Amino acid sequence: MLLPSIHHSLNEMIGLLQQLSDRDYTNQCKALSNATIGEHTRHIIEMFQCLENNYDSGLVNYDKRARNILIQTSTEFAMESLNTIHGNLDKENKAIQLQQIIDGEEILIDSNYFRELLYNLEHCIHHQALIKVAIHDCKDVQIDANFGVARSTIEYRNQCAQ
Repeated sequence: MLLPSIHHSLNEMIGLLQQLSDRDYTNQCKALSNATIGEHTRHIIEMFQCLENNYDSGLVNYDKRARNILIQTSTEFAMESLNTIHGNLDKENKAIQLQQIIDGEEILIDSNYFRELLYNLEHCIHHQALIKVAIHDCKDVQIDANFGVARSTIEYRNQCAQ
């Protein structure tokens, strides 16, 4: 169920980007401290890329992202990047170590590939919720009501509706 959920969220992102001009994509949103949809999209993409690029070594540091400006300025390039992620997700679960520097001190935390995919999915949904705020500034953009809503919240709402 994990991979289909990730594919669904990535497809939602692609569907959104297909509706946006690069101008809308790079427009600063006052409600998001002048962040852009492109910046949030880049962040989502680069977290998945970071996991993918470090899968073989088994050492992931999400702080060492590329911060590729093209991803946050070109909807076409962002969609290509999302499609590449789609094609590279299906890997065997294996041990992964997370590396981070906190207050000048390096920490290593044991994890695994599937746990990190789940983290990236939840992280993606979080940023989709922020993107949803910025979409209010865009005209004629259609997104699903559940865009940016956690899967557990969707399930809870469905149970309440019954």
